[in-house]
Amino acid sequence: MDPVHRALLRAHRLELSGQLLVSDSIVPFLYQEDILTDSQVEDIESQPTNRHKCLKLLELLPSRGPRAFDAFLRSLEDFRWVRDKLLLELHSHTTPGPGPSPGPGPGPAPGASSTDVWRLPDSVLQKVPSDRELSRLASRLGAEWESVLMDLGLSAEALFRCRSDHSLNTHGAVLAALVQWRRSEGKKATVHRLVQSLKNADVHPSVLDDVLM
Repeated sequence: MDPVHRALLRAHRLELSGQLLVSDSIVPFLYQEDILTDSQVEDIESQPTNRHKCLKLLELLPSRGPRAFDAFLRSLEDFRWVRDKLLLELHSHTTPGPGPSPGPGPGPAPGASSTDVWRLPDSVLQKVPSDRELSRLASRLGAEWESVLMDLGLSAEALFRCRSDHSLNTHGAVLAALVQWRRSEGKKATVHRLVQSLKNADVHPSVLDDVLM
């Protein structure tokens, strides 16, 4: 495995072990692709918890040859937000030095977005969104919805269940996840908290403009 890929997995091993369910699709896919052997699959599956299984997988992958990292990324079809995050970081590490430096330049400009957000009255920021407002938001979130919900505190398992329960209806999956977040957080499930997670997932908070009308 490329040293850059190995370092990326090492840096995120604890985070990944809390997000991935490896037994359902990841390990079978890697076995199918001849990345893992029978004995390695048994070693992974013998671990007591999902977190330990994932840590064992991440321990084995760097020694499984040059195809291992690419195969691992392809195995993350059910965890696309994780794959996207890894690819984004990988890209930032492999971009030539002068390239990213202009990036911070525009960085403050998006700061204007935070200014826009804080123009919302405190009464709006501190309220708990209604079912109707969550439904509107669900219809406006794109591919980043999983990243937003992860930042709000939903587990990978919870997101997986929402997608499985609404496999033919993305809006239904997003809405179910948002409702679950509001139910678990109670009075802390505020518009302000939504704004923070939207920004953390690189979604412009203006997506809330029509939602809160």
